[in-house]
Amino acid sequence: MSTALQSKKRETAPQSALRQLRHEGKVPSVVYGFKTESTSITVEERDLIKTIQEHGRNGAFKLDVDGKKVDVILSDFQADVLTGKVEHADFLAINMSEELEVDVTIHLSGESVGEKAGGVVQQPLWEVKVKAKPSEIPEHIDVDVSKLDIGEAIQISDLRAGSKYEILNEDEETVVLISAPRTAEELEALDEGTTSETADPEVVNEKDEDQE
Repeated sequence: MSTALQSKKRETAPQSALRQLRHEGKVPSVVYGFKTESTSITVEERDLIKTIQEHGRNGAFKLDVDGKKVDVILSDFQADVLTGKVEHADFLAINMSEELEVDVTIHLSGESVGEKAGGVVQQPLWEVKVKAKPSEIPEHIDVDVSKLDIGEAIQISDLRAGSKYEILNEDEETVVLISAPRTAEELEALDEGTTSETADPEVVNEKDEDQE
């Protein structure tokens, strides 16, 4: 059985103090939600990363706040774009028996028949809104595209069967499609359009020097 993620309460602090906490390997955080007053806390970054690896990005786990264990999910987090270090985290306290609405990432798997024939894989939808009990929220949704030929697509309606969660997106939304490769003429026309857009604009109503 996994242990609870340990946290410590903290006082509101200036940015310099928050930077010092991060330098010490701690993540300034907030916990709020079900039967939980909004509380500023810190957690060890290494423990937070280990917890995410163990339970997944959408998984529920226990957070120990001064000895009180609270069921939470990681509602949001911010990471440094250069170093990848977690700079802030929001924990949402939840009721394990009530459904939640969360965004779940879509992962494509397999190489489609259409792609092998020269088609282009297009993915208009990268995540979906899911409603489920915390224990039934998937880490991600795998979509197998191996049978898709050129001109074929997978829509939200194709993902509903057999799942323990409810997808809140509309049935007709396209998740992935295989489009035909562009012809040489289409590529040439696209290139000409790009060239014309970058050309110097025509000056309108410019006065002739002799008229000044």
